[in-house]
Amino acid sequence: MTTPISNEDIHEIVQRIVGKTMDNQAAAENKETIGEKPETLAEETKPRVVAIGTDHGGVDLKEILKKDLIEHGYEVIDIGTHTKDSVDYPDIAFSVAQLVAEGKAWRGVIIDGAGIGSCMAANKVPGIRAAMCYDYATAVNSREHNNANVLTLGAGLIGINLAKQILNTWLETEFGGGRHARRVDKITAIMDQFIKDGKKS
Repeated sequence: MTTPISNEDIHEIVQRIVGKTMDNQAAAENKETIGEKPETLAEETKPRVVAIGTDHGGVDLKEILKKDLIEHGYEVIDIGTHTKDSVDYPDIAFSVAQLVAEGKAWRGVIIDGAGIGSCMAANKVPGIRAAMCYDYATAVNSREHNNANVLTLGAGLIGINLAKQILNTWLETEFGGGRHARRVDKITAIMDQFIKDGKKS
């Protein structure tokens, strides 16, 4: 014999369902406010592509981070370099940034001795927001506040464990949206204005 459901039980069930529905709607609206569409099941299960590159100063670190990325389920595009023969970091930075700008990679990672030059070079590519990060705080801030899509690291400045922490934190941190979205839009507007006017930076 089944136990009759009381009016109080029905009320509690309805409240629980309504609350869950409202939470789902709020989450979807939040994604819209930060310029991201709600992910479909296919998008959630599809491996995210990370382009990674380095000059001769970061070859060893690149190989370690590449392995770490694969272990975390990312698909990796390794654009080199693969030896310690001298190469120019702007060439590497451009190759990685271009893959991100064209949508062929979800995020980009560039390594050189200090991370500074590669950051400068990558930021010359329209649509790129490269950030040089050297600790946990800068990794979080560059994603949460600036929606950075390219990370640069200085192999000569940080150790392996810190580099792993920075990279994993940077990849896992979501863009905060809200007031930050307005500010990122202004960064983009500056770049667009220079392109429109045909000016050189």
